[in-house]
Amino acid sequence: MDFFSALKVSASGLTAQRTRLDIATANLANAESTRGADGQPYRRRDPVLEAASFEGALGQVMGPEAPVGVRVADVVEDPGAPRRVYLPGHPDADGQGFVALPNVDPVHEVVNLLGATRSYEANATAFETVKALAQRALDIMR
Repeated sequence: MDFFSALKVSASGLTAQRTRLDIATANLANAESTRGADGQPYRRRDPVLEAASFEGALGQVMGPEAPVGVRVADVVEDPGAPRRVYLPGHPDADGQGFVALPNVDPVHEVVNLLGATRSYEANATAFETVKALAQRALDIMR
């Protein structure tokens, strides 16, 4: 694998993990949003990641051993029912005094944030290592 392919693999991982971070942050920020643009409570979202092979000459030459990155294939909403909490004084309470809150579990979202952060750091470290190796190779050739 050449330097540029290794950089592409790490860059795709950085992009995917950044998306995971953004989505988990949005989920946490909207954990108490009882009404969205559609009038319904916020729905928790999750990214769907998939392997992505690189197009072009490298993929043609290397065939099945071509480097594979990652990409966000889709962002899906959690189909789970909203949490019902008894808050009779809330403006969005129904006739029985229950409010529909988003199906966001803060603990789950913090775990997602930690995992995405660690993955982002690993990809950033790999990216920096490849850059350092390329620089050393250039220094040796001088």
